[in-house]
Amino acid sequence: MAEEEIRKKAVQIVELFRRRQPTPILAAELYPADLDEAYAIRRAFQQIEETSGRGAVAGYKIGLTTPVMQKLCGVAEPCYGAIFAREVHHRRAELDIRRYCRLGVETEIAFRLGDDLQDGGDSDRIAEAIESSMAAIELIEDLGYDYGRLDAAAMIAGNVWNAGAVLGEPVSDWRGRDLALAQARLSINGRHIGSGIGADVMGHPINALAWLANSLAAAGTPLKRGMIVMTGSMVPIQYPTAGDHISIEVSGLGSAELVLS
Repeated sequence: MAEEEIRKKAVQIVELFRRRQPTPILAAELYPADLDEAYAIRRAFQQIEETSGRGAVAGYKIGLTTPVMQKLCGVAEPCYGAIFAREVHHRRAELDIRRYCRLGVETEIAFRLGDDLQDGGDSDRIAEAIESSMAAIELIEDLGYDYGRLDAAAMIAGNVWNAGAVLGEPVSDWRGRDLALAQARLSINGRHIGSGIGADVMGHPINALAWLANSLAAAGTPLKRGMIVMTGSMVPIQYPTAGDHISIEVSGLGSAELVLS
């Protein structure tokens, strides 16, 4: 598809998110023909939001990291979207839920890079580039999408629905911890909701980071020093409501909090 048509689709998809327009399924005229077109739309979406909306790209999120979700969406690998600087919060965030159509939260391990990954690399090279790790909450805006009709192309075209992140205190000596065995817990209003471990994300969170690093290097947009990467949820997505206090903890990596009004 011509670049002009790609951008037209991206502009209209951006507007859906800016207007918080309920979208049970992406309109046929906006639907990507395939994953290549979906990523082209996503790149245009990112450029629009960088220049006139949500700020510079602060990093990336990885979605569809489990075989169950990949099968549901008809793909054999994860997908990725950008995280924008104006939507990165630290340790504790207080947000107005009326700013969202349908806000979801995910329980994740995040990494901050201390080196560029121009050419990607194997897991050892990727691990060397990590400056710190932390517990994190990913904010998801899915516009009320009907998950029964979900596929990867629709998610990717909408930047994999990232609406920001709440990052816990960075841990620089993370190498002394086995992140595959790290226990994650999600609580809402003090009530335990769910738990998981690092191995739930592609066997190890670094495997997810390596997949992303190599995918972005191949696309000519490599990961850079200082970027944040959200590696995928260890607990199924939850949809909190006004007044809720969300807390996540990851053993050895601390916690992060979100309060909704």
